Amino acid sequence: MLFVRTLGGDIEPADLGVTYCHDHIFCTPPMWREKGEDDLLLDDFDASLAEVAAFKAAGGQAIYDATAIDYGRDAAAVRRISGATGVHIIATAGFNKSIMWPAKIPGSSRTFEAWIGEMSVADIRDLVVGEVMNGIGDTGLRCGVAKFGTGYNTINAHEEKVAVGVLAAHKETGVPLHSHTEHGTMALEQLAIVRREGIDPSRLTIAHLDRNPDRWLHLKVAETGAFLSFDGITRVKYYPESVRTACILDLVRRGHADQIMIGGDIARRSMFANYGKGGLGMGYILNGWRPRFVEEAGEAGFDGLALLERFFVANPKRAFAFS
Repeated sequence: MLFVRTLGGDIEPADLGVTYCHDHIFCTPPMWREKGEDDLLLDDFDASLAEVAAFKAAGGQAIYDATAIDYGRDAAAVRRISGATGVHIIATAGFNKSIMWPAKIPGSSRTFEAWIGEMSVADIRDLVVGEVMNGIGDTGLRCGVAKFGTGYNTINAHEEKVAVGVLAAHKETGVPLHSHTEHGTMALEQLAIVRREGIDPSRLTIAHLDRNPDRWLHLKVAETGAFLSFDGITRVKYYPESVRTACILDLVRRGHADQIMIGGDIARRSMFANYGKGGLGMGYILNGWRPRFVEEAGEAGFDGLALLERFFVANPKRAFAFS
């Protein structure tokens, strides 16, 4: 039987509901803490709770929290937020990206870089399998997705080792896969590793592809069967929202509507509405972006509401289900 593993326990995929495919809720990334980048420290429990409550009030039902251990994961705090709001939250095993690894592991004098450097592929596999099957440490809180990541136009040796270890954990457990791309680069190279390791690309969701609004690249990724995470909504400092919508509708036009998912990747205090910085917050995509997309899709000849049902509901329940 297929299931989705949330911090509150395993549920049927049909019970997931309206889902953000990539966000961050409560975390203190060691690298940003060491550098004094306070805007990237999401450490106000009440503010984070209010954000998830706003997401629920807007019609949201589930969130994939893409916060890995090297990004300051706090699964116990996020579980409390899930319990208080009734929102299903999926936690992450694995790692994010190597630029975070010079930071010290919380409570240790060692760095993530040293720790990962000492691990073998089998060690990484066993770590991920343990967090998926048994829980994080002694918390009993189990992860529902395994993650790996790569850098900007590069995949270094440690990142490839982590990827192979995570993929090995998938083979053992069937855990869904998620990958970080830096500015939408190296997606095809990631997929080459996935296929080399004998993994079906349709088990992988690739994040941040809209940071690189390259329709040719998006099509080549979609042709492998992978899910595409469009998670940069509101970041108009890069380009207007119309560019992202055009990329999405181009994929729909080419027959890939069943592989598109939507998230916010809100990772800064200044992006949240409840951290005192005046941001748009976690409710914005459903309250603000959704009606705009419906209108733009309609102007292009599509049923926007039907498409959003796929992006927010039908696609996540397949992407986040254990195989």
